[in-house]
Amino acid sequence: MDHPVPVAANRIPAFARALGLPMVAAGLLLAGPLHAQSVTARSAAMAERYPDRPIRLLVGFAPGGGADTAARPVAQRLAEAMGQQVVVDNRPGSSGNVAAEIVARASPDGYSVLFGTIANFAINPMIYERLTYDPVRDFAPVSLAAAPVNVVVVHPSVQAATMKELIALIRARPNTFNYGSSGIGGTGHLAGELMSLMGGLVMTHVPYKGGAPAMADLIGGNIPMVITVVPGAMPQVRAGRARVLAVTTGKRSTLLPDLPTIGESGLPGFEANNWYGIVVPAKTPQPIVGRLNAEVVKVLNSPGLRETYANQGTEAIPSTPAEFTAYIRSEIAKWGRIVKAAGIKAD
Repeated sequence: MDHPVPVAANRIPAFARALGLPMVAAGLLLAGPLHAQSVTARSAAMAERYPDRPIRLLVGFAPGGGADTAARPVAQRLAEAMGQQVVVDNRPGSSGNVAAEIVARASPDGYSVLFGTIANFAINPMIYERLTYDPVRDFAPVSLAAAPVNVVVVHPSVQAATMKELIALIRARPNTFNYGSSGIGGTGHLAGELMSLMGGLVMTHVPYKGGAPAMADLIGGNIPMVITVVPGAMPQVRAGRARVLAVTTGKRSTLLPDLPTIGESGLPGFEANNWYGIVVPAKTPQPIVGRLNAEVVKVLNSPGLRETYANQGTEAIPSTPAEFTAYIRSEIAKWGRIVKAAGIKAD
């Protein structure tokens, strides 16, 4: 004798009954797509309203340094484009890690944005054993932003008129020459380590909480040399309080064509490039990442911003999020080899 089908079974979808699935499993199958649609709808709604309040642009170094100087004109023009304040929030410390950690833990809504550096993404994860963020897992890349030119700057009292003479001077006086940078793991620090490895030099690194404090100590005569970005160095050079000897790039900079490279000054093949980029917390809705990318790229391509950067010795380098993601991974691989060879540790 046939038994009547329980009423509850009638509520199981036909495809679920065909597969022999219980009601709970069928409900989960239906809930998954519905939940995904709901999340997508919420993300689209957030992007439609975005931004409806001020945005924080965090910089991991002190005001007046290279990252800060590059971030401020972007913040100003981005505010004009998006109709909301973009407030630069300086959080110096630990070679930019303090700001990166804040953004990694922030709500993924597009209102906490990091103007990060090569140190944040490609170097610090390999030299800080207790780093609380992962450069790949914890951020959603928005765009590359800028490629500032790093330069070797010395106090006027240093008895070297050229980069070649400086290398000879350091080589002749091992363990007596100090150099400053914006912090452990920055390109200033790595450039110094690479100089030491390639040139057989013995120098002592003095880290600061940004390029500006390092330059202040150089001007005060407390350290003889700083490797820093052009924006922080050139005002002091023009004032006669410091001398610039070389760029750290592989080729001469089109912005400073008269300055030799370290490679052509006695260390062939030397290259230590610097860059900044913009990221938001991981899980930030894709429409918001896309909106930010579109506006940032427009700002970076604007003639006014490019002129400002050129005057600072910096080049605008906008990108897609995918291009920036791939670049971060390639830089991690490249600098990992140098960090390991130099035995650099921050903790």
